[in-house]
Amino acid sequence: MNQRTTPPPTATQPLVSEHASLLRLVANSVPALMAFYDSDTFRCLFANSAYARTFGFNEQTILGRSLEEIIGAEAAQAIEPHITELRQHHRSARYERQLDTAQGPRWLDVQLLPHLASDGVLDGAFVLINDITPRREAELALRQSEERLSKFMDASVEGIVFHENGIITDANLPLQRLVGYSLAELLGRKTLDFIAPDQVPRAMAMVAQRAELSYESALVHRDGSRIPVEFIVRMAERGGQSLRMVIVRDLRAALAQRAHIQHLAHHDPLTNLLNRHAFMERLAEHMAGSRSREQQGALLFIDLDHFKRVNDSLGHVAGDLLLQTLAQRLTAQLRSSDLVARFGGDEFVALLPGALQPSQVEDVAGKLLAALAEPVLLEGRPISVTPSVGIALYPQHAGNAADLVKHADAAMYQAKRQGRATHRWYDPLFSQRALAALELETQLTQAIARGEFVLHYQPQVRAADGVLVGCEALIRWRHPTRGLVEPDRFIALAEELRLIVPIGTWVLGEAAHAAKRWQQAGRELPVSVNLSSLQLREPGFADTVQQVLADAGLPGRLLEVEITERMLMDDADAVCATLARLHALGVRVAIDDFGTGYSSLGALNQLPIDRIKIDRSFIRGVPQHAGNAAIARAIVMLAASLGREVVAEGVETEAEREYLVGLGCPLLQGLLFGAPTEGAPFRA
Repeated sequence: MNQRTTPPPTATQPLVSEHASLLRLVANSVPALMAFYDSDTFRCLFANSAYARTFGFNEQTILGRSLEEIIGAEAAQAIEPHITELRQHHRSARYERQLDTAQGPRWLDVQLLPHLASDGVLDGAFVLINDITPRREAELALRQSEERLSKFMDASVEGIVFHENGIITDANLPLQRLVGYSLAELLGRKTLDFIAPDQVPRAMAMVAQRAELSYESALVHRDGSRIPVEFIVRMAERGGQSLRMVIVRDLRAALAQRAHIQHLAHHDPLTNLLNRHAFMERLAEHMAGSRSREQQGALLFIDLDHFKRVNDSLGHVAGDLLLQTLAQRLTAQLRSSDLVARFGGDEFVALLPGALQPSQVEDVAGKLLAALAEPVLLEGRPISVTPSVGIALYPQHAGNAADLVKHADAAMYQAKRQGRATHRWYDPLFSQRALAALELETQLTQAIARGEFVLHYQPQVRAADGVLVGCEALIRWRHPTRGLVEPDRFIALAEELRLIVPIGTWVLGEAAHAAKRWQQAGRELPVSVNLSSLQLREPGFADTVQQVLADAGLPGRLLEVEITERMLMDDADAVCATLARLHALGVRVAIDDFGTGYSSLGALNQLPIDRIKIDRSFIRGVPQHAGNAAIARAIVMLAASLGREVVAEGVETEAEREYLVGLGCPLLQGLLFGAPTEGAPFRA
């Protein structure tokens, strides 16, 4: 049994995340019971409302239940041979079974359809069920009474024809409508006259069996059109004669439904482009073909810059409309032989097969950049979203589909790093950098447990006399092979991985214990700690700070937290509540890098802010640098008018110190007064 035992590494339960969302669009509107079962455990991963209700569940409670739990042990055992056939040979199965309900027995026509992954492994099984109770009841009625048979023929929605030795003796109205002939035109004619020529040999073989059976075939309408049908052959007694009764089921709607489901399984429902799974299959096929023909091709990985802002500002409906419009533009710029797919979110890929020159590929990339950057009218306003494009060639840059996509993706991120709204070619150095970043990520994850972080402390002095009045705690990573690593080399990665929360908690605890040791040594020296926006938004952050103070036995007045202006704008109400709780603990709050953000004076005046720290970029070169001097003067005056203390960071020269003292800036920090050092920022 060729079953996959573990999900692929790129996704969890790909059939659920990829197919269930697609099927749900149509599942509750089709006239059938529909479900999808996992191939290994045969547990339900998806069911439409009709399927769930039939077996006493809803669309949520049925998920994860085994087939036996849903249909009962006896029924599950009865259909086990069909499931085994599907699992072992990957073949569809069809059978009928009876379901006992409170309203009486119902007959179900069940189809098991295998779903195979691109490598031929069975991923799961679709279950399509039609309630055929009326047909079965009608069949019983036919055997019991000629009168009931006639009524059924008149009432049935399916075609019914009787024939003796292949000559039509009767047919109901649905059958007449199906083929376009009246009863008078049908009587006495051969049944084979109405069967598609290519299906005649099989029909003759079925007639020769003289058995009750069912099979798919095709009729020819009076106008010459072909009609796919299912023949359900039964033996019947009528007028003392043994006749063959054939129920003719029109399969056009069922086949269209099946084709639609198949389409949804391979296409993105929003843009109607290929989805990731289907594109990867096609890409692998093209790459295999290009190797045999010694041709090359190009893959373009396209990501929309700052698309999230559209969803956040205008909503997801507007975002979906934008994606649909851009998908149409993308397709319009490409050849009919090119393949386009939506990979997910705001990511698209385009495959340009054939022996293209690099200049030709760049021309295509340029056209895509221009077309996608054109404004789209959303809610009465023009909205522009630029793309970043990464390009990789095959077979030069990769020998398989997965690597080619990975390399084009890496090139796209390089385009983003170099300013966005541009394209970049894949460079093998990208992979080396990515591997180095992955190694750094692994090492960073282990750094806390290994005790590799250390705090350095930089003095803060009183401007008037240089007396030490506090210090700032600055984290360093004592890497086992790279030595002492500055925070700008790993903090961004730590935030991306959300490791900044445990790292930040460690910094708070370490700084608090250091301040407590200094207090016990006779020096009450407040210590300042930088916060990440993730920390500040973490539920219960104020409780964490309270616990840190309690563990260290440190009074709140000896701890200061530094936040940025940007953090004041993110969920201002929650930030204000957290800062108020910190103030209640005695903890002081400072605005770091002031002047580089966009905080309003109203926010500064209303929030519990104790200090404003002038960013070092505005201190450099004063007083000779007139622009910086003016900004520094304005910030000092603003802080004074708001009743806030002000600290100037990055003071490195005597001229800078003198200028700041002249402005009345009370507190200074920088290399002029001491570099960050491990241990206490004062002599014992």
